[in-house]
Amino acid sequence: MVFAALGVIWGLPYFFIKLAVQEVSPFVLAFSRVALAAAVLLPIAWRRGSLRSLGKHKFAIVAFSLAEFAVPFTAIALGERWISSSITGILIAMVPWSIALIQRFFGVSEALGAWRIAGLSLGFVGVAALLGTGPIAYPLGWAGVGCMLLATLGYAIGPLIIQRHLSELDSIGPLAASLGVASVVLVIPAACDLPARMPSTVAITSIAVLGLICTALAMLLMFHLVRHAGASRAAVITYINPIVATLLGVAVLHEQLGIGGAVAFATILLGSWLATRGAGADREASATPA
Repeated sequence: MVFAALGVIWGLPYFFIKLAVQEVSPFVLAFSRVALAAAVLLPIAWRRGSLRSLGKHKFAIVAFSLAEFAVPFTAIALGERWISSSITGILIAMVPWSIALIQRFFGVSEALGAWRIAGLSLGFVGVAALLGTGPIAYPLGWAGVGCMLLATLGYAIGPLIIQRHLSELDSIGPLAASLGVASVVLVIPAACDLPARMPSTVAITSIAVLGLICTALAMLLMFHLVRHAGASRAAVITYINPIVATLLGVAVLHEQLGIGGAVAFATILLGSWLATRGAGADREASATPA
């Protein structure tokens, strides 16, 4: 049940971002999301005593807050001004592909066998199909794609920071602290770009869903799932999210995916699955940094 709930919840953000970003700036949206989640999780972490041992890991926490929250949340909100939510969900599915590609730069040793190399190649083909034949308009559409690739890189770096520097800590502590740091980083840009008038009920509701459900609740569910099912099994959620995002975008927002988008959708998901094929055993072996 937790797996299914999280798979659906993490497929929702791109739909609600598309609704909210029509009325508020990307900085305001990103700040509101992390601030709401921090307001929920910081008291929980404080009561559990999970914040007391974070002093030695402050640099890793700051890096994680930028890579996982501040930069991707802003980049996605900015990019969705120019590309559809379904395309966004498809591009974010490249996260496992990106992790497999850059993990050695973070001292994480996971073997790249034939299946994983094939997955990396398929992922590249999928992105090429999306950019070459998908419903992306030049030039702003390409700017939106660039924002998604930046967000994808951040989402790939975040777990590697955890594995390399934060894996021995109680998860709720670094998570809550990182959300607090991201709130501080984004507060000034958000304050300088406030909307001229009060956002509509739809925008406010979307922001609340993003902060409370898609960030705070989703992170708590993710840690519960990892604790009871393991990280490798939990990572399969990455393949469900873009399906939910695409269905919502096409069915509710009437977005056009096109033949190129459909081909990219299939190849990126298959490439991501192959890129993480057999990674569970490798992760167990790589618990100690290379």
